[in-house]
Amino acid sequence: MSFQEGARAGERAMRAVFPPTPLLRNDMLSARYGADVWLKREDLSPVRSYKLRGAFNAMRKVMQDDAVFVCASAGNHAQGVAYMCKHFGVRGVIFMPVTTPQQKIMKTQMFGGDRVEVRLTGDYFDDTLASSQAFCAEAGAHFLSPFDDEDVIEGQASVAVEIEAQLGHAPDHIILPVGGGGLSAGTRSYFGDQVHYTFVEPSGATSLADAVAAGAPVDVSPINTFVDGAAVAKIGQRTFARLASVDPSDVLDIAEDRICTTIIDMLNVEGVVLEPAGALAIEALADVVDQIKGKTVVCVTSGGNFDFERLPEVKERAQRYSGVKKYFILRMPQRPGALKDFLNILGPEDDIARFEYLKKSARNFGSVLIGIETLRSENFDRFLAALDAEGFTYTDITNDETLAQFVI
Repeated sequence: MSFQEGARAGERAMRAVFPPTPLLRNDMLSARYGADVWLKREDLSPVRSYKLRGAFNAMRKVMQDDAVFVCASAGNHAQGVAYMCKHFGVRGVIFMPVTTPQQKIMKTQMFGGDRVEVRLTGDYFDDTLASSQAFCAEAGAHFLSPFDDEDVIEGQASVAVEIEAQLGHAPDHIILPVGGGGLSAGTRSYFGDQVHYTFVEPSGATSLADAVAAGAPVDVSPINTFVDGAAVAKIGQRTFARLASVDPSDVLDIAEDRICTTIIDMLNVEGVVLEPAGALAIEALADVVDQIKGKTVVCVTSGGNFDFERLPEVKERAQRYSGVKKYFILRMPQRPGALKDFLNILGPEDDIARFEYLKKSARNFGSVLIGIETLRSENFDRFLAALDAEGFTYTDITNDETLAQFVI
């Protein structure tokens, strides 16, 4: 059986569990980029990500009544495995780091019900993974990799099978988020050379780009885990074998703060809730606009498991990236009227979002941490010019990551 035949067989079998996710044309993005832009809405699967596809396909091939399935995950893979354990009526043991947010633990338990046991172990994922694999060896259980497994790759390729059926043909261009590579490997293996691909990674975890450059998977630790659904330190051996020949120019990375602008935009304008990894493909449209003019383009929105407690952070990152919010350390003269002089510098579209005035001594100047929001980024040109004209001394700390961890 060819890879394509296997992917189609897996996709047909999935229909007993859940319907195809929608493929929806997006008018806003189509008009913005001059292309026929479609969104493959994996955020609308039963577990709000595509991960249950690979879990289903791998589990169905080794299914036995007394089977025990094990995975190590703090996110979408855990939820997909839990959902499928309940569907198949088998036992699942899911290992999660002790630091996993309670919301993710609860969702995993909800999807798995009494068929799943969640074990919290290790502060870091590597420790969690080691514990899960040790348990597998001891109990004779089946370990379910989140991406580095041929059956998982074949299962993720069902996304491509559905796209082809829903469009009636292969798209001209497809944009895929990349973490461990399961979705990308499956999609590329299914469509082959008839499609132009763009693979998108978060800037803080460029495991595919580094592997392509080195000719083999490499560990890119330490990684930035903000885009948790695609923050993988080392791409899989099996997935890379299917991606090794990609053109390096087709592998992009996008800054974490920039991704936040798409999350906010899709939420405010389209009412679509995306997790950071789910927004990657849409944000990449701006980087390939010359390639996609007049073409049929599919962006895979890989997941929508967004914890709304993160929304203030996402908004903050989006504003800083867009240049409409900045932070400064300002030297304020210790004299009557100095604060009023500063306030008079603010324009009609400027607002103070943060103000901490620390007078630690009787010195002539005091330090102020101040955050300014404005409606348009160009307003800061006038604001900074006015500060200079009035003789204020200041330091822009907006992009100072070390200071930001402590004061922003």
